[in-house]
Amino acid sequence: MVTIGVTGHRFLTQLDEVTAGVDRALHRIEAAFNAPPTAVISLLAQGADRLVVQRVLVQWPEAELIIPLPLPEADYVTDFPSPESREALLELLSRADRVITLPPSPTRDEAYAAAGRYVLDHCDVLLAVWDGKPAQGTAGTAEIVAEARRRGLALAWVHAGNRRPGTQCPVSLGKEQGKVTVERFPTTHPLRGRHHGPRRLR
Repeated sequence: MVTIGVTGHRFLTQLDEVTAGVDRALHRIEAAFNAPPTAVISLLAQGADRLVVQRVLVQWPEAELIIPLPLPEADYVTDFPSPESREALLELLSRADRVITLPPSPTRDEAYAAAGRYVLDHCDVLLAVWDGKPAQGTAGTAEIVAEARRRGLALAWVHAGNRRPGTQCPVSLGKEQGKVTVERFPTTHPLRGRHHGPRRLR
């Protein structure tokens, strides 16, 4: 049984390259853990969160979809003002096997940080769609990745540009866009418990 946690940027460009990278990361997870994903945990934020969930469910329709909501649903949907984004969120919520509304937090940022920790607490491997740069805000992708590394979690990192700071304009990483790096994955090394270091896949 393999549970994938998801984190990543909301604003993506070169979607074909990023989608191909997500697919490579998913199949690398399947090969490394010798099992298909049985569950995916995602906040269903616009962009990477939804993309990974969609790719998991296309390839493994029987996988369980688990959604930790940082806020009550009626409040959470207000963070997605466009009708298209809100409709996509509600559609995936209706598909979910489990929706967990987390306990209240003092601030919105802290609520999102708590949801990120929930993902890390309950996954076997984190799939991050990330530009490799520091977070642009609280509870950003970089902070989730840093915490996953501190915990020693397996990590599949799909390289993808984020938005230009202070704007909603996505930027590309050029030739790096869509490449995959894995860290702390299980290996077939004869000495149990040994792991290879970060390795890039094309």
